[in-house]
Amino acid sequence: MKNSFSILEYRSIYYDKDNKYQLDPSNNLAVPKKVFDDLKQFVLKNNEQTLFLKPSYKKGLGETLQAQNYVGVIQTTDGTTIEILPKIQNLETDASKRILIKMLKTLKKSPFKNFNMAHLKSSKMPLFEIFITMFLDELAKLLKKGLKSDYITKEENIKFLKGKLKINQQIQVNYIHKERFFVEYQEFLSDRVENRLIKTALGFLYKKSRSNHNQQRIREFLFVFDAIEVSHNIKNDFTKIKLNRQMKDYEQTLLWCKTFLLENSFTPYKDSDIAFALLFDMNLLFESYVGHYLKKKGLNVSLQDKGKYLVEEPNKFALRPDIVINEDEQLIADTKWKMIKDEKDISQADMYQLYAYGTKYKECSKLYLIYPYDNNHINLRYLYQQEEDEKLVLNVLFFDLVSDTTAFYAQNNSKIEYKLFSILNKI
Repeated sequence: MKNSFSILEYRSIYYDKDNKYQLDPSNNLAVPKKVFDDLKQFVLKNNEQTLFLKPSYKKGLGETLQAQNYVGVIQTTDGTTIEILPKIQNLETDASKRILIKMLKTLKKSPFKNFNMAHLKSSKMPLFEIFITMFLDELAKLLKKGLKSDYITKEENIKFLKGKLKINQQIQVNYIHKERFFVEYQEFLSDRVENRLIKTALGFLYKKSRSNHNQQRIREFLFVFDAIEVSHNIKNDFTKIKLNRQMKDYEQTLLWCKTFLLENSFTPYKDSDIAFALLFDMNLLFESYVGHYLKKKGLNVSLQDKGKYLVEEPNKFALRPDIVINEDEQLIADTKWKMIKDEKDISQADMYQLYAYGTKYKECSKLYLIYPYDNNHINLRYLYQQEEDEKLVLNVLFFDLVSDTTAFYAQNNSKIEYKLFSILNKI
């Protein structure tokens, strides 16, 4: 698709002196100067919140913007779409895109859980267009069941009495025109807040999509919503949504609307020259995916556990371990989206953090640091000595995102696939 490109994490974007687009053999992307400047402004306006692209300088490339550990889609005002995909082992971008979708499916309160992997049959389809296709598929299912209507209150100045006469407005507006009536009445209409948000999302995506097929589908859907107004206060309208039992069918479609219309659904950023940005923190994605895997194994898993504090009386500095496993024993794990080649790559802060968890969770017997597996394995095991008879063991595990039987690598390069809890205890 024209002006649509994919790069991997930690690759760079730089400007081409001839104002051309080009991917080099190292997966760095050259873009026209105007596109580079738009992206640079985007970074400068957001550097106090989250640094998605890091300004840098590289020999042979010049001024660059290096992708960090945020993945997803950025689209500039001229329609240039740049996908940033996770760097997973030695996978090509198409395979990396598949794994990213699998990881997105595990996010809570997101629209990705119903994703059909058949959408990826066409590996050349940009990620943004895949998201739009998923939204349109959900909307098609909703429309088969029919749009919901509601009693909408209206105020009008009409030639006949209908509903309730508004006395104050009648005196103010119809002092001369005695033949008119300023009234308030209710009509059973589909022009309700949920439908207005859907129509607004359709209009937004029609301008952003570069797929003829998606644009055609959007036009067809907009025809169905012809009698419905657009939202003029999106944030406020989302607070008015009523997802009761009667509106349950709307849930997934409205999650998509929130994803597209409230662009800070996953990452905060200010208005800029970027037309659209939907980015995901790989640390959060990795934590979600590993936690989901452990739950599928039948373990009693708590993610982002609450209730413990580093300082007590009064409680200060809340502790939030990524994963707490409560079985016969209590295990605590933190996931880190970082490629580990040797021991020096493990930060002291991570070690101190795990130690704090182990001391405050009195029932904890073992601690784990979990990193992504990257075709490199090291045997790391640490012992925290507390009192003479109290010891905490910390093991480093590597989680394989590529294997069909997704598994951990532990010491001696052994895979943990079955009877996960008992094997973890024996490490």
